[in-house]
Amino acid sequence: MLDAARAALDNVVNPRTGKGLVESGMIHDLRVEEDTAAFTFHLRKQDPATLVRQARQAFKDAGLANPRINVVDPEGPAPTTHRPPQSAQAGIPAPTPMAVPGIDKVVAISSGKGGVGKSTVSVNVAIALANRGHRVGLIDSDFYGPDVPRMMGVFERPGIDADKRIIPLEAYGVKLMSIGFLVDRDAPAIWRGPIITKVLQQFLHDVAWGELDYLLVDMPPGTGDAQLSLVQQVMVSGAVIVTTPQEVAVGDALRGARMFDRVNVPLLGVVENMSGFIDPTTGMRHDLFGEGGGERLAHELGAPLLGQVPLQLGLADAADRGRPIVVEAPGSAAAVMLGEVAERIENRAREVGVALPTLE
Repeated sequence: MLDAARAALDNVVNPRTGKGLVESGMIHDLRVEEDTAAFTFHLRKQDPATLVRQARQAFKDAGLANPRINVVDPEGPAPTTHRPPQSAQAGIPAPTPMAVPGIDKVVAISSGKGGVGKSTVSVNVAIALANRGHRVGLIDSDFYGPDVPRMMGVFERPGIDADKRIIPLEAYGVKLMSIGFLVDRDAPAIWRGPIITKVLQQFLHDVAWGELDYLLVDMPPGTGDAQLSLVQQVMVSGAVIVTTPQEVAVGDALRGARMFDRVNVPLLGVVENMSGFIDPTTGMRHDLFGEGGGERLAHELGAPLLGQVPLQLGLADAADRGRPIVVEAPGSAAAVMLGEVAERIENRAREVGVALPTLE
């Protein structure tokens, strides 16, 4: 099997070298453990992040098991200067990702920057999945700016069950948990990383979610404590990257996507939000934030473009009233597209399966 694994890896050509991954010197410590290949993948900053995904696909095409990949940047800081996760610094082993009992798939909805409509995509996709007959939960993990309570029109405090677990609130068929349910609306969240890690752990493991087909996690912008805590604590089925068409948003989204790729979380695809505005009077399309950014990002990542959600009159006002667009105007262009995005996420989550994150 070792030879088959080596051949599969050399079928993937690095455009920087023009050679296969093994021949390019990118594969180290290749071994076979219980019929599964494992290796360290040296991915430089100038190399496409999609090479990791292509390597997994090469194994699949060759009929081999999904490999265990440890992705490292050989040009990064030397081991003596590398700061391990806080738990490792304290002499405590880093948490091992595990499945949440009763939850089939965990999907992270992420972005590289704020203001791209990530929470709008999260709440509408969650409702659309519920409308398709799925059991759905939604965690609002943007602890510094939780928007899900207002968007879903839910403001009461959750209760506690007999097992001292938090009972999630519910709206439009979706179970909800947010720090916004637990603190006053005007209370600032002045929290360091360890507190964020602990709260997210509680939201994942100490909430009475019951049986769920999908648990969506609305991530905060960037690649900080919440993102790393999520992939450390739970097996994530895949990540969805939300961007707007303009290049500054695409560049930030690319960095966010590479983070998930480096910890071995599959990318389900890209959603381009605020894709354009159709004048209801003239029928003319106006690309207020540029065009094609989501498609370019998806191409660079080697992931599908899940949908381009247009700007919609009344969307923001409806969200402020706790009426997401798929509820307020289900026949609108934005709502129809968000329904299609939900369907494509469903299909992609079935395709990619679940991969154990590999953390440096």
